Amino acid sequence: MGGEANEGVRLLWEPPAKPSRGPKPALSLERIAAAGVEIADAEGLGAVSMQKVAGLLDFTKMSLYRYVPGKAELVALMVEAAVGEPPPAVDRPGWREQLKDWARQLARLFTEHPWLLDATVGPRVMGPKELGWLERVVAALDGHGLTGPERMDAAVLLAGHVRGIAQQARAARPDGAPETELLAVLGPLVRRHADRFPALAAAMSAQDGRDQALDFGLERILDGLEALIARRTG
Repeated sequence: MGGEANEGVRLLWEPPAKPSRGPKPALSLERIAAAGVEIADAEGLGAVSMQKVAGLLDFTKMSLYRYVPGKAELVALMVEAAVGEPPPAVDRPGWREQLKDWARQLARLFTEHPWLLDATVGPRVMGPKELGWLERVVAALDGHGLTGPERMDAAVLLAGHVRGIAQQARAARPDGAPETELLAVLGPLVRRHADRFPALAAAMSAQDGRDQALDFGLERILDGLEALIARRTG
């Protein structure tokens, strides 16, 4: 882990030195990362390999190792390339609107690159762009009576909610929606056994077919933060 972490830091945080003379390098970390993202977007993270990325770039696998030591570092570069710069702060200065916009932008990111759900788990080195996303949340909550750890926890809570919804969406059909598909599967069973599940039957009968889980959970999380901030600031 230590060696991989050091290599990840070097690749993500230390720009490669530009040769002062001689021919330019045939490859770049940006091109390598972009090729990995292209494969992952089309086939999933499991399809990404050094061999496949090298083939897409018309280079040999061994030549790729001159730039990236292994797949772990390759995935780290892919994540940094896919997440891109964090969303700019919205015009409205309120922390609630900023966090709402942040969460929706993160949801869009997981929709565009579903493999990020697999690539961004566990302890790992984050690049400056990805860390910038975390900075947005912590900065938006600064000066509102929350401690540093609480602001960090708020970011984790928001990201966890968005991830959960994104994981459900990934499991749905490409043209489907998680809540709609769940109702289609469970609805007939619950109605048939409404005497055993009266509360579920009543709740499901009131569904209007719209997927509201992301916004509903987001609003409740923000309500909780607002209540905590109100208690802290009086």
